[in-house]
Amino acid sequence: MSRTMRVLLLLACAALLGSAALAQSSSQDKVGFEVASVKPAAQLDMAAIAASMQAGKRPPVGAHVDGQVAEYKYMSLKQLIANAYNVKEYQINGPDWLAGDRFDIEAKIPDGASTDDVPKMLQSLLEERFKMTVHHNSKQGQVLALVVAKGGPKMKEATETPQPLDDSAPLKAGEMKLDTPNGPARLTIGKDGTATMNLGAKGTVTYKMDPATQAMRMEASSISMAGFADMLAQFSQLGGGSARPIVDKTGLKGNYQVSMDFPLADLMNMARAAGMMPPGAGPAQAAAALPGDAAAEPGGSSSLNESIAAMGLKLDPENDTVDELVVDHIEKAPTEN
Repeated sequence: MSRTMRVLLLLACAALLGSAALAQSSSQDKVGFEVASVKPAAQLDMAAIAASMQAGKRPPVGAHVDGQVAEYKYMSLKQLIANAYNVKEYQINGPDWLAGDRFDIEAKIPDGASTDDVPKMLQSLLEERFKMTVHHNSKQGQVLALVVAKGGPKMKEATETPQPLDDSAPLKAGEMKLDTPNGPARLTIGKDGTATMNLGAKGTVTYKMDPATQAMRMEASSISMAGFADMLAQFSQLGGGSARPIVDKTGLKGNYQVSMDFPLADLMNMARAAGMMPPGAGPAQAAAALPGDAAAEPGGSSSLNESIAAMGLKLDPENDTVDELVVDHIEKAPTEN
């Protein structure tokens, strides 16, 4: 496996972290951070990120709450809104530029507040610093229904029941704590570039490069079909695919073992969508931007739909009720700190 492909795998993992969402507070009271700094984010150094992750350090992207500090690194306004209101990015109806400029936010959580209050605090920050106003709306729209294909499912049922994470357990060598779209997790990066994400009761997901197909393979040891649908939507949108919701309509209960392949071109699209690669960059430019002297290989032949079909599943377009968050007004630049 070339160093270029290992780095692209790490960058794809980092791109997924940029969409992390924390739990939504049930409180209706307006709460805010004690103090917050909002700054335009500097362009990421891909080599530095890869080296940091390889060393077991958390990449400087995405949302992270630790003690009384909440950090949002290299995140677009669209990602910040998704975090604040616990919605998917495709549910946000607003100007296209929301996905453009990136910001770094570091905020102090007031004494006595809990992690559950953090999304409400981020809402208040967006309202105060970006003059944002929003409202919820439901409408008829097209979704992609994850259904069982003719011939039935071809997946194996999970052999083990995943256990919840013990947040008090010490980190193992090379392990880091993360906040992901699927909840708290622990990520371990192997020396060969393999990335293993322990999601506790939601299962374990491993990402690794396959030199034979020159693609990234994602393997989940135990995942529900609802969780799998969410994962598909996340990969599809980060890879430049459809922005339509993917809804589980398989009727399958329990947890399953699943695996999927993502070609090199899809990994590049994920990195590009996260702002980690120049727009329009091809394999040669990607290799030049990454550490090491190996050239990027051509993309593999696998596709998202082919991987889904191999599991005995398919995606069917359907009309359904779609919930959206409408951005009525928002400023491009925040007020001064």
